[in-house]
Amino acid sequence: MSLNDFIRDLDTLVDSAVERFNEAVDKFDGDVLEAARVEFLGAKSGKLKSAQKGLGKVGKDDKPAAGKRFNEVKQRIEELFESAVAKLSQSSGGGPASEAFDVSLPGALLPVGHVHPITQTIEELKDIMGRLGFAAVEGPEIEDDWHNFEALNIPMEHPARDPLDNFYLHAGAKAAGGDMLLRSQTSTVQIRVMEETQPPIRIVSLGRVYRPDEIDATHYAMFHQIEGLMIDTDVTMADLKSVLHLFAKTYLGQDVEIRFRPSFFPFTEPSVEVDMRWNDTWLEFGGAGMVDPNVLRAVGYDPEVVTGFAFGLGVERLCMRRHGVNDIRHLYNNNVRFLSQF
Repeated sequence: MSLNDFIRDLDTLVDSAVERFNEAVDKFDGDVLEAARVEFLGAKSGKLKSAQKGLGKVGKDDKPAAGKRFNEVKQRIEELFESAVAKLSQSSGGGPASEAFDVSLPGALLPVGHVHPITQTIEELKDIMGRLGFAAVEGPEIEDDWHNFEALNIPMEHPARDPLDNFYLHAGAKAAGGDMLLRSQTSTVQIRVMEETQPPIRIVSLGRVYRPDEIDATHYAMFHQIEGLMIDTDVTMADLKSVLHLFAKTYLGQDVEIRFRPSFFPFTEPSVEVDMRWNDTWLEFGGAGMVDPNVLRAVGYDPEVVTGFAFGLGVERLCMRRHGVNDIRHLYNNNVRFLSQF
C-alpha cells in the first residue's frame, strides 16, 4: 500500500467519525454515542484498530510519515468522542445539546407504588380496634386439628371438617402427629392466646384464611378476616353490640346501622349474623356471639367465672364496601390501573 492510499483511508475515517459523533450529539442519544465509540475506538474490532494494521502494508521508507499521520488521526477521533461526551453531559435532560441544565425546572416525577387496598384496610382496622382497647395478635396460617376444630367445639362429625371444605396438608401431617391444614378461620389465634394468657383478654387478629370456595364476585379461595375476642367477668351481648357499633361507625361512617340475626356457630352460644346498613343497603359482614362454655373449658377457663364475646368479619367485604368495589377478584388480579386508584 502506498503512503498516499494509507493517508487517504485515514482522512475518510476521520470524516466518517465526525459524522457519527455529530449525529449522537444532534440526537442527544447516549446509545448512539456508545455505538459510535465502539465502531471507531473499539479495542478489538474498531475501525481505528483496523487502520493501524494497514501500517504494516506501507513501505519501509514511508512508515515514519504513515505512523505520524495515524497518531494524529487517533488523537482527532478521541477528541471527537470526548467532545461529544461533554456536550451530552452539559445539556438538559432531553433538550438541545447547547442548553444548560436549568435547576429551577420541576423534576420528572417517577411512578410511585401504592399500598394494596387490603393492606390499607387491615392497618386501618388495627388502628380502630386499638383505640377501642384491642391489642393486635398474629398466629400461624398452617394449623393443627386441635386449634382449628376441636378446641373451637367443632366435633369430628361436623360438616365444617369436610375435606371438600378445607385445604388439608397430608405432607407433614404424620410428622405433626395429626391432621394439618391451612387455617379456615382466624379463631385459631384466639385459642392460642387463651391457652397462654389469663383473663382479662381483649385482642383482635387479622390475617389470611383459606377455604376451597368456588371463586365468583363475592368468594375467593383465600381471603382475610378480622377476629375479635373479649374475655372478662360479666361480658354480655350488649358489650358485643356496642363494640361492633362503634367499629362500624368509625370505619364506614356515622350513618351506618348494625343489626344481629340469630344464627349458629359451634364456638359461640348464642350466635348471630352481623349485618350493616350503609347507603340504604343491608350487607352481611360476618358472624359473632358469646364464647361457648366448651371453648372456655378447652383452654382451662372456668365459664362460671368468666364470659366473653367473639366476632369475625370479612376484611375484603369491608374494603369493597368502603371503596365501591363490586367484585372481589379485582383485589387479586394485579391490575396496576385498578390498584393505582387507592
